[in-house]
Amino acid sequence: MNPILNEKYFVPDCEARVMPDGRLYIYGSWDIPGNGYCSRELHLFSTDDLENWQHHGVIFSTEAGSENGIPWLENPILFAPDAIYKDGKYYLYLCGPGKKGNYEGVAVASTPEGPYSEACEIDVGDYKSIDPAIFVDDDNQAYYFWGQFTLKGAKMNPDMKSIDKDSLVDDVLTEWEHGFHEGASIRKRGDKYYMVYTDISRGRATSLGYAVADKPLGPYKKCGIIVDNIGCDPESWNNHGSIACFKGKWYVFYHRSSQNCDSCRRVCIEPIEFDENGYIKEVEQTSQGVSKPIDARKEIRANLACRMFKKAYIAPIDGYECVIFNGEKHWDTPDFAEYKYIDFGSGNVNKMSVTLKGKGKITVKAEDNTLLGKSEYELGDFGEITFPINNLSGVHPVWVFIEGEKTYLKSFKFM
Repeated sequence: MNPILNEKYFVPDCEARVMPDGRLYIYGSWDIPGNGYCSRELHLFSTDDLENWQHHGVIFSTEAGSENGIPWLENPILFAPDAIYKDGKYYLYLCGPGKKGNYEGVAVASTPEGPYSEACEIDVGDYKSIDPAIFVDDDNQAYYFWGQFTLKGAKMNPDMKSIDKDSLVDDVLTEWEHGFHEGASIRKRGDKYYMVYTDISRGRATSLGYAVADKPLGPYKKCGIIVDNIGCDPESWNNHGSIACFKGKWYVFYHRSSQNCDSCRRVCIEPIEFDENGYIKEVEQTSQGVSKPIDARKEIRANLACRMFKKAYIAPIDGYECVIFNGEKHWDTPDFAEYKYIDFGSGNVNKMSVTLKGKGKITVKAEDNTLLGKSEYELGDFGEITFPINNLSGVHPVWVFIEGEKTYLKSFKFM
C-alpha cells in the first residue's frame, strides 16, 4: 500500500537502488514533522518483495556528537542523497547548505547499510547546486550530476570523490527547455539513458518528468511526465524520486506530502510500463501502489487516501492518522478523499461502516458520479455509523465527500 513505510517514517527524495545482494534499497532524506524540509540524519530501508521493508536505522548523521559527519562543516542539514556500488565499495553522495552556499560531498562504506564515513567534499565549482545523482555505466565509468533549475554533469575520476572538470556539461537539462526544477536521477534501459527529475512545467514542482539520451551527458530530449502528486496535500509543493527495475519489472518511486504542509513527505511506488518506442506511460498516484486492489470488506484506513480535494489533508489525531475535512464546499463540491482502487469482489455488499467524529453529511461515490450511499452524523468522539449503499461488484475508485463541520475520518469498510 501507499505510502510504503510505517506512518511514523517520512522519507522523501527517494533513490531506489538494487544492490549486489539482490535487495532493493531506498536512500532518501529524513523529514521530521514540524521541522521543515529534511534533517541531519539519513535512514535506510530495504526489501526483497516491495511489500515488507526492513529499517536499517541511521546510516549517516551530522548531529553534534555523531561519530561520522562532514568535517568541513558544523552540523549541516542533509538534503536529497544518492548512492551507488562500485568496485567493492558503496558510495553515499550528500548535499545541503554550507558556508558559501550549498555543498556536495561523499561518504564511503563496505556494505549498503553503512555506516558511511570518511566524508569529503566534492569540488564542483558551483555552490548554488543541490541534489547529487550518480551513475556507473556498463564500461565502469561513473558520472555525476547536480543542480537546481539547470542540471550539470561530468565524468567522475576513479576515486569516486572528484569530477573530471574537462568533461563538464553545464546545461544537461534546463528549466526552460525540459521543465527541470531539481532532483535529477539517472538510469539506463537497453542502450538509452533516462534522466528522471522534478518537473515544474505544470506550474508547480509536483511532477516527475523524464528525458532520454543516447549518452549519459546528453543531449537529452524531454519525453513526458511519469507521475504527478498534485492533490496529495493542500500545501504540497514538490516531488522527487527515481525509477528502478526490480526482479524484471520497472517502478517509479516518488513522494507525497501530508499534515497540511510542504514537508512531512512519504515515499510511494507505482508500477510503470515502457511502450515499443521506449516511452513511459504516465501513471496516476494510487492507494494500492504495487499491491492488489484494497479489499472492500476489510477495514480501510482513511490515511490510504491518494488524493484529496482542496482543504482535506492527512494528519494524526488522538494517536491515529485520519483524513481531516473542514467540511467546506468549493464550487458546490464538498471536500473529498480519493481511494484507488477498491475491490468489491462479486458484489453482495449493501452497507458501509464508517468510523469518524464530527458533524455533517457523508456521501460516497464511485466513478461516473455513481452514488453508493450517504448519511448524516453527529459524533463528539470517534464512533461508528452504518448506512445502506447500492450494491457494487468489481474494482473501482471510491470518493468520500464530507460536508458540514470539521470532521475526522478514521476508517471505513463495506459489508
